[in-house]
Amino acid sequence: MAIKKPSRKKVCFYCEKKKEPNYKNYEELRQFMTERARIKSRRQTGLCNKHQKQLALHIKRARQLALLPYVVV
Repeated sequence: MAIKKPSRKKVCFYCEKKKEPNYKNYEELRQFMTERARIKSRRQTGLCNKHQKQLALHIKRARQLALLPYVVV
């Protein structure tokens, strides 16, 4: 039986840099999306609850303004 190392706790990207997600900065938002243009989960991104909710809101806002795609075919 293999011994598991305790995994390092992910630190929220936005808390670490002391900034907020913004729909105008769509290049930054793109790193929190899969290659199929779906929003990644908190478990994958390592964001805190507050920033994950804001991120989803700003990604949706950027999609409405056609800055980000809804789907990649």
